[in-house]
Amino acid sequence: MSNRVTIDVERVIAPIDRNLFGGFAEHLGRCIYGGIFEPDSPHADERGLRGDVVAAVRRLRMPVIRYPGGNFVSGYRWRDGVGPVDERPARMELAWHDLEPNRFGTNEFVGFCRALDSEPYLAVNAGDGDMREARDWLEYCNGTQNSALVELRRQHGFEAPHRVKYWGIGNEVDGPWQIGFKTAEEYARVYTEYAKVMKWTDPSIALLASAVSLWEPSWVERVQLLMEHATPLIDYLAIHWYVGNDAERGYRDDDFASYMAMSERIEDMLSATEGIIRAMSSALRLERDIPIAVDEWNVWYRVHEEGKLEEIYNLEDALVIAMHFNAFIRHARSVKMANLAQLVNVIAPILTRPDGMVLQTIFHPFELYSRTCGDVALDVHWTGDTFSTPEFSALRLLDASATLDAQARKLVVYLVNRSADRSSETTIELHRARFAGPVAVSLINGPDTKATNTFEAPDTVSLRRAALDASALDASSRALHLTLEPHSVTALVCDLV
Repeated sequence: MSNRVTIDVERVIAPIDRNLFGGFAEHLGRCIYGGIFEPDSPHADERGLRGDVVAAVRRLRMPVIRYPGGNFVSGYRWRDGVGPVDERPARMELAWHDLEPNRFGTNEFVGFCRALDSEPYLAVNAGDGDMREARDWLEYCNGTQNSALVELRRQHGFEAPHRVKYWGIGNEVDGPWQIGFKTAEEYARVYTEYAKVMKWTDPSIALLASAVSLWEPSWVERVQLLMEHATPLIDYLAIHWYVGNDAERGYRDDDFASYMAMSERIEDMLSATEGIIRAMSSALRLERDIPIAVDEWNVWYRVHEEGKLEEIYNLEDALVIAMHFNAFIRHARSVKMANLAQLVNVIAPILTRPDGMVLQTIFHPFELYSRTCGDVALDVHWTGDTFSTPEFSALRLLDASATLDAQARKLVVYLVNRSADRSSETTIELHRARFAGPVAVSLINGPDTKATNTFEAPDTVSLRRAALDASALDASSRALHLTLEPHSVTALVCDLV
């Protein structure tokens, strides 16, 4: 099997926003309680945060983390989660049919983010809440004048403002499952009024509009109406999706090739969203771009509410996570934020139990891309072997992207070999640059596509590092030859001259 990847280092797509490597934490199952926050754990610090979880999330270098939902936020009262812990009320929670003790709230979450050097991103209640509640939360967090809400924050032990930059108005308001579901026109008006008072309260914030989570024909109208009503107040248009290797989501059940063709669905959703934004920008004669935030995305299809969404991930899921990052890099011109849902236990890269934790298969591609990604995306051309599914014909076997750190002259090439059983002979060919020497190789793989990491065998799917020596290069130092393992993710980190 033979493939050629051609990279011209001057064919730049766009700068890459580090917010592509964001996360998400919701009050759901064991994400917060028993995951992030577990005061009785031997791993807990003085704030009740699990130190082992903080250390693991820190490895992912997440620049921004969304909170507190998710569906949860559409019934959330932020005042319940601030002030003396013993005085906070427990509430019946309707999104996930649970009892919320409110022992972890705004100030605890901001402290968690600061421990990670991450920016907090708060979603406000646009379900059964109102705009006064939303702008009050903003003033509580960011206010500097001697108002009652700022004084309340100070009484709670936080003299300095939190300076929360990112605020989302509602969650999945297009979904009938949501508390406070809204039609396209209703949400366009609600967003406009919420955004108006929030920008008046703190003009420095960035606001995210909940655009699409239900990918049915009406989504186009939703984006259109949002932009018609509220374009000056929209800093990001937020979209959500989850994918899986199952028939329920419209694909052949447990079909590896069809699962690997998920790249086409990802491309379709991103390209279509870019298209409607571009069309509306032209119609409205906008002088600025409105970026996309994929602020909920992941693999999720095996477990649902009764299992509190504790998905066990395998190697093929890790390949799909890598394909997402390849797509985000290829669409770097428009995608400026993405938030993996979620951090811990709930459809998450990290699983905990009282005596420890395990890093799931999907942890490794996230860490690999986050820690190696350059600052600009390159326009990569690749050809070679193909595969077909009942839905698609002649898809390229490799899924690829590349980034460049122009100042350091460091190229990173990301390659997903989507064959279940065959190695792939691959040539990387450079234009207007040469390889400067040995190439560092990072490889994610396991014994088979269904391999998982467990507490008993935590490294079944892992990341291995190696180096390609000079024999892999041709005489001109412009071409590199290597063999990609079946069902693998490979990153090549290359110094250039």
